[in-house]
Amino acid sequence: MNINFTLFSQAAAFAIFIWFTVKFVWPPLMRAIEDRQKTIADGLAAGERGKHELELASHRSADALKEAKQRAADIIVQAEKRASQIIEEAKGTAKDESDRILVGAKAEVEQEVFRAKETLRQQVADLAIAGAAKILRREVDAKTHADLLTSIKAEL
Repeated sequence: MNINFTLFSQAAAFAIFIWFTVKFVWPPLMRAIEDRQKTIADGLAAGERGKHELELASHRSADALKEAKQRAADIIVQAEKRASQIIEEAKGTAKDESDRILVGAKAEVEQEVFRAKETLRQQVADLAIAGAAKILRREVDAKTHADLLTSIKAEL
């Protein structure tokens, strides 16, 4: 056995093995590695996009919450203003109603006073006629009596 021949044959076999590996085995392995690298890169990019979108969604939700709180505060302020208006309107209505009732009561009191005065005049006139009749010891006729009552009422 010759060392040179063996060494050359092993070198040739190794070269054929390397050529076969580079030609037929290496390209599918490289494609698999490149596909895997691309999948990993896409996954990482998707993760970054998801993280970024999560941050954006968090900001949007915080803004929406702030806006909702502001709207709620505005609604509360408007409700308080409306409540104040309703109270003021009710006070005004109550004041108008009390004024109207007061005017009606005053008019009724004036009417009662007028009726009382008329009744009193009538009674005073009757007493005056009775007193005059007792003094004269005679009865005054009806026409004279009516004239006398009218003049007494006018004086009172």
